[in-house]
Amino acid sequence: MGKREQQALARVPLFSALSSRHLKKLADSMKEVRYMEGASIVRAGEEGDSFFILLEGEASVIDRAGNEVNRLLPGDFFGEISLLDGGVRTATVHATTPVTVLELKRSQFQRMLRDEPDVAVRLLGHVASMLRRMERSLSG
Repeated sequence: MGKREQQALARVPLFSALSSRHLKKLADSMKEVRYMEGASIVRAGEEGDSFFILLEGEASVIDRAGNEVNRLLPGDFFGEISLLDGGVRTATVHATTPVTVLELKRSQFQRMLRDEPDVAVRLLGHVASMLRRMERSLSG
């Protein structure tokens, strides 16, 4: 993968603290996937085993009730919690135009965490700060 993929990863808060070497290694683990307009990229209720960054096109996030709750544009991402817990998807993401995404499989991500303990430590720090911010917003 090239510089474009590394830059896309660096904009994801979960990965923003990683070194350029780690970003390159992570980018090399990703694959580019194309979806036709109208295709479902992920479906609510299915097991989550991938993280995605939208490179080209537009997608719509649909909740379980069938309501559009978000519109995704190039640079947007989804599925980061699935990398961490592998739980079921909470929403469906449909391609509203032809789209190109970068996909990172959970198995590849876990392999990198085993091979690169520094990455795991940085990600734990990021997740802890996210939890702290959420706790503050709920109590304040």
